[in-house]
Amino acid sequence: MARLVSGVRALPESRAPWCPGAVVLAGRGPVVAAEAAAGWAVRYRAYDPERDRGLDLPRDLWEPMRVGTVFDLASLSKLFTAIAAVQQAERGDLALDAPVAAHLPAFAPGITVRDLLRHTSGLAPELPFHDHRDRADQLALLWAEAAAPSGGRYGAHRYSDLNLIALQLLLERLTGRPLDALVRDGITGPLGLTSTCYGPLAPQGVAATEDQRRPWAKADRGPLRGEVHDENAWALGGVAGHAGLFSTAQDLAVLCRTLLNGGAYGTARILGPAAVAALLDPPGLGFAVDQPYFMGELAGRGAAGHTGFTGTSLVLDRATDTFLVLLANTVHPRRRTGGSAPRAAAATHLARAVAAA
Repeated sequence: MARLVSGVRALPESRAPWCPGAVVLAGRGPVVAAEAAAGWAVRYRAYDPERDRGLDLPRDLWEPMRVGTVFDLASLSKLFTAIAAVQQAERGDLALDAPVAAHLPAFAPGITVRDLLRHTSGLAPELPFHDHRDRADQLALLWAEAAAPSGGRYGAHRYSDLNLIALQLLLERLTGRPLDALVRDGITGPLGLTSTCYGPLAPQGVAATEDQRRPWAKADRGPLRGEVHDENAWALGGVAGHAGLFSTAQDLAVLCRTLLNGGAYGTARILGPAAVAALLDPPGLGFAVDQPYFMGELAGRGAAGHTGFTGTSLVLDRATDTFLVLLANTVHPRRRTGGSAPRAAAATHLARAVAAA
């Protein structure tokens, strides 16, 4: 565990830092085994493309990373959308093997709700919603893709943000309620996740993300902090099935423990054990399962989790009753292809600590 923490503390300080700052929280059973913050939640005022480096704020305006820092979760938001869908299935209001077209008629026949959750719909990875601020134009893009998926062969795995965007629309049509209300009333409220919500947020206490400008980004928005980083989630109003949530490592630890506990935390229950198994059993519904590239040596026994583009990740392993949350602001001040080696290394340290215990 000491190696896990020291490895995370070193991430912002190496010659080629993976991130300006990071927070790690790991535990087993009811025990928090590691909780630490390193580096900076906010350091840069902008990105200089000519010199390919961040432009520092005045030193007294740098904000240290804290264990309670709020992060833009990026694709970890997909897990909450998946849980909301399985809650509807558990209540009998949604059939996972029903055709999506039963709820969203523009969809090609044969694509099921389960396909959206497993990324086997054949939909393209994404569409340029960010180039269209009119809702009707955005939906027209989605309906055209849904009628004739271009992302790959139906039934084969092809990761796509569109799957969870479509699932959001399906849930909202099914329930008559917006996704943020479903997440609040079904997940964050019962579990007491008071730091988990959709933006925009007041910037204080929130990790900065990107100086978002073309050509490296897909929109010209300038420095972002407290506003969703994902350009499509921003174009869709900030509440989207694939991105948009903000949270802390502490809140995500509670979510991990809830799932490891079979859907309950304290006196609150958000899912039954069978519904949790549906989410986490291979190949997973919304959750990735046994992916060594970010799970390291935790992978191999049914570990489940997800990563987010902004530098976020979580892994939970039912075989050892352990979880790992690693949150970083890797896109501050500009997005990079930093890989997931630090995530895998942290997970491997946890796996070896559990084996040694």
